[in-house]
Amino acid sequence: MKLLKDKVMAEGIVLGENVLKVDSFLNHQMDPVLMREVGSEFARRFAGEGITKVLTIESSGIAPAIMTSLELGVPMIFARKHKSLTLKDDILVEKVYSFTKRESNEITVSRKFLHPEDRVLIIDDFLANGEAAFGLARIVEQVGASVVGVGIVIEKSFQPGARLLEEAGYRVESLVRIASLENGTVAFVEDVHEV
Repeated sequence: MKLLKDKVMAEGIVLGENVLKVDSFLNHQMDPVLMREVGSEFARRFAGEGITKVLTIESSGIAPAIMTSLELGVPMIFARKHKSLTLKDDILVEKVYSFTKRESNEITVSRKFLHPEDRVLIIDDFLANGEAAFGLARIVEQVGASVVGVGIVIEKSFQPGARLLEEAGYRVESLVRIASLENGTVAFVEDVHEV
């Protein structure tokens, strides 16, 4: 996705060999035009899958997920990371570890929004080790619903998340794949000829 790659190159800030800051367009301030294009691309890649719900985790996954659900014409659900007074009964709970924040969270989704017949597309902003995606998949599977795939805006291909998800049988579609963040520079997978 050229528009997304260009944005990463122009505004992404490498904070170390494992961390890319993209808060100017993805996970603090949002670029609505870019998010619309991201949603359209995910909808195109997963067309024909019979998706009935899009699921993400708060908060950075919400923008790409809502645009994807808009394109698909289906509801979007986000798993909450923080306890809510209104979300305490009949909930689905999983524990996930955030690589970037270096903390574990219990994520929750109300059981009333997921059903065994649902075909769920998981969307998230980043993929590193796969913890968030696996946690969301476990929530979907708790109700007997199906995960049709995992859509990732930016994949850090030098970390094992995509490989682990694929080995577990999940289809992973990443819009941008980063091969390296070494020496303060973003190198994309196709630029270093990795597969």
